[in-house]
Amino acid sequence: MSTFTSAAPVENAVSGVSLYRAIWRWHFFAGLLVIPFMLNLAITGSIYLFKDEINDTFFAYRYDVAATGQPLSPETITAIAKAAVPGATVTTYKDPATPERSAIVTVSDDKGSTLVFVNPYDGKVLDTVGSTEEFNYVVKRIHSLALFGDLPNKLIEVTGGFAMVLVVTGIYLWWPRRQTGGVVTLRGTPARRVFWRDMHAVTGAFAGILILFLAVTGMPWSGYWGSNVQAWLGNHGLGYPAQLWDDVPKSQKVAQDILPTVGWTVEQAPVPLSDIAAAQSKKPIGLNKAVEVAKAAGLTPGFDVAIPADETGVYSAAIYPDDLSKERMIHIDQYSGKPLVDIDYGQYPAFGKAIEWGINVHQGQEFGRANQFLMLATCLTIILSCVTGVVMWWKRRPAGRLGVPPQPPQRSVYIGLWSIALVFALAFPLTGIAILTMVAIDQTIIRTIPPLRRAFS
Repeated sequence: MSTFTSAAPVENAVSGVSLYRAIWRWHFFAGLLVIPFMLNLAITGSIYLFKDEINDTFFAYRYDVAATGQPLSPETITAIAKAAVPGATVTTYKDPATPERSAIVTVSDDKGSTLVFVNPYDGKVLDTVGSTEEFNYVVKRIHSLALFGDLPNKLIEVTGGFAMVLVVTGIYLWWPRRQTGGVVTLRGTPARRVFWRDMHAVTGAFAGILILFLAVTGMPWSGYWGSNVQAWLGNHGLGYPAQLWDDVPKSQKVAQDILPTVGWTVEQAPVPLSDIAAAQSKKPIGLNKAVEVAKAAGLTPGFDVAIPADETGVYSAAIYPDDLSKERMIHIDQYSGKPLVDIDYGQYPAFGKAIEWGINVHQGQEFGRANQFLMLATCLTIILSCVTGVVMWWKRRPAGRLGVPPQPPQRSVYIGLWSIALVFALAFPLTGIAILTMVAIDQTIIRTIPPLRRAFS
């Protein structure tokens, strides 16, 4: 009995070392794979947080106007914009957000879409820019890597999942284990590895929840997970309230096809059709009247209006401001001027509201300047974690080897980790597949081929 008792602490110690090493190894591989992507997300995210300030500072010449006299009608403004791009068709009109703001008209031709900025008082064209070349749009597309194609965009989704893994495993590695420093304080000097280890650990531990929040709230935009969750919520009545469309004919188009800015919850909501029978007895109401209807319905200034593309189309007016309570989308019959579907944030189901709120906070819009700087601080923390992680690794790596944390003494510890990976794969399939692939390569290739085992030790 005494022999059994004395062996138990040794077995527990070996199990503890195995689990720590396995998680450390996972943490290292995950960080090694996603550091470039995390840096991209943090840097471009920091820029995009201040998109309005960037527009006001660097692009004021196209946004700011002097309020002098009565503004021109929307139809006059769109005619001016159309003339600025010969052969183009007007697709959307953005009403000025304030009296000192320009009107923005989107026109399209065979070459693509162009934004035309028009002074609403004197009709002067202030600037024209391709809609895919506008600065903040480009930053957003680089942020998601969608600018470089579908595969890079999916890598960002994998990165978001790996960020969650890094936070959870990082907190486990940081958790105090009898050490007297490195929990909330830094030990040593920048010349020593322990200084960088502590900075990495302490920074990640305190900002971990916010980093996790950014990773989770960024997932709705992802190409695979986001679109599938959106479809699942819609099919189960948990996305946009589909009953609002029950009594109106629907087109094959969805909201994101026709509007430049659409809330995540209603991106896939169908666009209604105008009453084509009325086309025989009534003339279209025109853009001027559609804008009046939108304003009378209570849409706040700065809303977009999508213009009907054919005789069955509708005027779709939408506003997605920083204040979630003022989110609104109205589809207006182009003949009667009657709102066919009118939906706002208050009508979203609980899941829709939660996701929209998370997205709003993610973009630094929900509670003013404090929200912006909190998200900026989180982005800077991510950058610091990436830099300190690289420096820490560089200082500890053996010459000629990658310096991967050692394999755990007990291989059986991987059974539990495989189970966790499988659960994660069900929740976030692309990330889960990447994790399973990473563990499989580690176990079946790196562990069994001596040159690789040495290089990765």
